[in-house]
Formats: sequence, C-alpha cells, structure tokens
Amino acid sequence: MCDELKNTVISDPETMGGVPIIRGTRVPVYVIIENIEAGHTVEDILKDYPTLTEESIRAALHYAAELCGAA
Repeated sequence: MCDELKNTVISDPETMGGVPIIRGTRVPVYVIIENIEAGHTVEDILKDYPTLTEESIRAALHYAAELCGAA
C-alpha cells in the first residue's frame, strides 16, 4: 500500500477522542467498516459520506486488516 493511503487514517486525541478517522473528515474508520458489513456498496457509502473517496475507503479497509494482522 502506498504511503499516501497509509497516511489517510489518522488518530488524534484532540479530534473525536482519538478514534481513527479519515484525514480531512470526521468520518471514523468504524463507520466505513460497519457500512460494508451491513451490505452497503462503495457507491452507497460515497453518496452518504461525500467527503470520502474510494481511496479513503480502501485505506480504512487496509487499516482494519492491519489491526487484524492480515496486512
């Protein structure tokens, strides 16, 4: 994964209590994961969260995979 995507997910105690979010938004990674788990498509998520991009969704998935030890 390129460095740009790795830097897409950030965690800052001053922003949303340190919950991992997508840089430049207030969208937590867990919201993206929950939407995918619920069966929403990338297009659905982009429509509901217009500040996101396909790349930011991929970065959130990669972040989640890293937490699980898969990446």
